[in-house]
Parts: sequence; structure tokens; C-alpha cells
Amino acid sequence: MVQSSVIRSGKWPPRVVMRPAGGLRTLEAALIRSGLGPVAGVDEAGRGPCAGPLVVAACLLPQRAYDRLAGLDDSKKLTEAAREELYPVITRLALSWTVVTVPAWEVDAIGVHVANIEGMRRAVAGLAHTPGYVLTDGFRVPGIPVPSLPVIGGDAAAACIAAASILAKVTRDRIMTELDGRFPGYGFAAHKGYNTPEHLEALQRIGPCSEHRRSWKNVRELGEPGPATAEEGLRMAAAPAHAR
Repeated sequence: MVQSSVIRSGKWPPRVVMRPAGGLRTLEAALIRSGLGPVAGVDEAGRGPCAGPLVVAACLLPQRAYDRLAGLDDSKKLTEAAREELYPVITRLALSWTVVTVPAWEVDAIGVHVANIEGMRRAVAGLAHTPGYVLTDGFRVPGIPVPSLPVIGGDAAAACIAAASILAKVTRDRIMTELDGRFPGYGFAAHKGYNTPEHLEALQRIGPCSEHRRSWKNVRELGEPGPATAEEGLRMAAAPAHAR
């Protein structure tokens, strides 16, 4: 039954038999058969990193299960090459999709959980087609104007959430690669702002930049102004510690 796969949020869909569907389409197919389609999935990338934006995506997939979308899965389980290959397929075949970027300063101002919820609301509101139902990954999102359900492990359980996961992840990775050119020395293109040993060492050596989240403890404790430009970042990254 649908109840065994989701957590209560908003209105429950009618009780229907869950018949197997292709790939990750079983839950969506059940909702569509109940007259609740089209179904949008929402997911985010960038909750954990201490640098860079939070990126949220919403995606409405067509009812037809295209073979080219058969590889949809949780973006974290896919290689970067697989995500990049699926990204243009999703954007071309989706009925509608949108990506919302919440910058580091806004995450600091309102907190990452509130930023995530607000980003999901914005992403759903930005869809060109109004969904009949929304599936969110993991937790309830109040304020969505249509019925919605949080699905635990949703990006590995529902195709529309998996598609949104890939859109968010690819977008954020591209942003972090671009920031690597603006703020060299941190290795943003490699670790994407996560707290890897290399990133933490760079933070100690250079100090935080404007893309670091000051509300994160490891950034806040440094309390030092970092580079504001690529040139300054290069100089600070290259200089010995006693010269900075």
C-alpha cells in the first residue's frame, strides 16, 4: 500500500494497489492511476558542505517511462560522468523542471533546514506545469500548495525525485567548479565544499572566503577574512604561512 512507503504529510492519496512499474516509477504510477498526476519530485544538493550554495531542484517527468531515463538513481550513487550524461536527457524529456540556488549568505541568515524548505517551495512554484502531487526527499515541506508526501530515501525510490537529485547535484558541482577559478587554493572543483582533509587544511592556511558558510562551526571558529578575489586567493595560497 502507499502508506507503507511514505510519511504522512498533507492529504493522503486514495488507497490503491501498488503494481510494479518500470525502474523507479511504481509510486508515481500509483498516484497517477489515482488521478493525482502529474507528480513532481523535489530534492537538494549541498546541505552538508561548509562552502557554496544550497541547490534545490523540482522535476515533473512525463508519464511514459523513456528508456533513456532507465538509469535514474540517487545522484550520490551515480558517477559524475553518468550524472552529466543524464542531465540533458532529463531537461529535454521533463514536462517541466526548475533549479533554485540559495547562496551561502542566505543559508547563514536563516539556517540550512529553513533554507532547504524555502528552496523546495520556490522550486515547486517555479514549475511551468502545476503538479497534482509532490514527492519530497526525506522530510515534510509545509507551504507547498498541492498535496505532498515525504519519501524516505526518495532519490532511490521515485524517479521524479531521482531526476531532481541529478539536476541539483550537477548544477551545484558546476557552480563549485566555477568558484574554484574565482577562489583558487581551496580545491572547490575537487571536494565541492565538503569538509575533506584537503579543504580543512586550506581553510586553516588561507582562511574562509565569501563563499564559506559562517554559521558552520569550523568556519566560524577561524574568524579571519579570506580572499575576496582570485588574485588574492592565488597570492595567499602560494605564500608561506609566516608571510600571510
